[in-house]
Amino acid sequence: MSKYMINTWEPEAPAFWKSEGRGTANRNLWLSIPALALAFAVWMVWSVVVVNLPTIGFKYSTNQLFWLTALPGLSGATLRIFYSFMVPIFGGRKWTTISTASLLIPAIGIGMAVQDVGTGYPTMLILALLCGFGGGNFASSMANISFFFPKAQKGYALGMNAGLGNLGVSAVQFIVPLVITAGVFGSLGGEAQSVTKLGHQSSLWLQNAGFIWVPFIAVSAVLAWFGMNDLSSAKASFAEQAVIFKRKHNWLMCWLYTGTFGSFIGYSAGFPLLIKTQFPDVNPLQYAFLGPLVGALARVVGGIIADKLGGAKVTVWTFVVMCLAVYGVLQFLPHGGVAGNFTGFFWMFMLLFAGTGVGNASTFRMIPVIFLTERQRAAAGKPKAMQEQAIVDANKEGAAVLGFTSAVAAYGAFFIPKSYGTSIALTGGPDAALWCFIGFYVSCIAITWWCYARKNAAMPC
Repeated sequence: MSKYMINTWEPEAPAFWKSEGRGTANRNLWLSIPALALAFAVWMVWSVVVVNLPTIGFKYSTNQLFWLTALPGLSGATLRIFYSFMVPIFGGRKWTTISTASLLIPAIGIGMAVQDVGTGYPTMLILALLCGFGGGNFASSMANISFFFPKAQKGYALGMNAGLGNLGVSAVQFIVPLVITAGVFGSLGGEAQSVTKLGHQSSLWLQNAGFIWVPFIAVSAVLAWFGMNDLSSAKASFAEQAVIFKRKHNWLMCWLYTGTFGSFIGYSAGFPLLIKTQFPDVNPLQYAFLGPLVGALARVVGGIIADKLGGAKVTVWTFVVMCLAVYGVLQFLPHGGVAGNFTGFFWMFMLLFAGTGVGNASTFRMIPVIFLTERQRAAAGKPKAMQEQAIVDANKEGAAVLGFTSAVAAYGAFFIPKSYGTSIALTGGPDAALWCFIGFYVSCIAITWWCYARKNAAMPC
């Protein structure tokens, strides 16, 4: 038996939690957070790279650039479906190490590919798809951390893991524009690309967008291997976890989490290029990182608020705010040859990002509560052993649903940027896409209120 395997884990027992559970859980959480942040950074690196490709000589159309921005979302979401079930099969420690180390492939690949303007577009598409490794990690990371914490602290733990992990999106959009302006790795990092803008010549090292993450990924993978734990109580086959596909609340929460996390990651991926297409005089990389930063920090706060007020109530009001924010964005976009108002556009998007962050936390607070309540209701009045087993089953189902809903929601990273591109191509602006988003949020308000938030809801949470 591995020394990293824990055979007795009872976070709901106060004595156990106080004596040894809390320390172990927090150690795993704090090793999980940087690994997840790096995963998000690699997943979203194309949102920054695409803005610079034309500058260094790559001849791609706007729609081709939106495809490169969107494809990591498509592959990341698809991988999440499989990653959702990996922790109970492989163990949290092993899978965190493997999935983190896999980020080296796209990070090194991008660093090599952008150094040659002769690199074919299909190669770039493959590298964009490989960045989906970073997107997949979220599902397994959240499932893993959910096993370590008691019901009363799941909102906090999942909010911290996801919220601080989401900072990887902001980090990539803040750090990459800085590191590509200098030869950070000297001769090891390759030659600079020459850029001429408004008669002024300068140098870029766009390869650093990939290379800068390599040493951090390597260190994080090593720390996960030697510092994290596997839980024997979390072990389950795919067949055992597949019961979630029969659960109504799994599918309802997929819809709601697409509205929150799908929006966060989709807006993060598309924000820089949307700014560039709608406000050509604005440097998008000066502002793009602020949206994901606001969303990530709001998620941390949202987890704490949802623990106190209840996830469903917070979720309803979050979607109301998001509807109003998108309507505000529409008012400040360019229309009919009249220039838009970037200041208003920017602040409406900051409000929108804040809403997605709070909603991310509140919906994820709902999931463990729903499945624990459902299993405990089924075991009520039965022998103590069956009631204890109900808690174990609920934790396994809840973890699988956390992962699976995040997989479905991650398709937002594909659909939102692609919706912008399609709307612009067909109508000349992104307005049609934004109106569709408002319609979707209205449906989320209705589902949350009816199923979870109203006075006599069947599953109040």
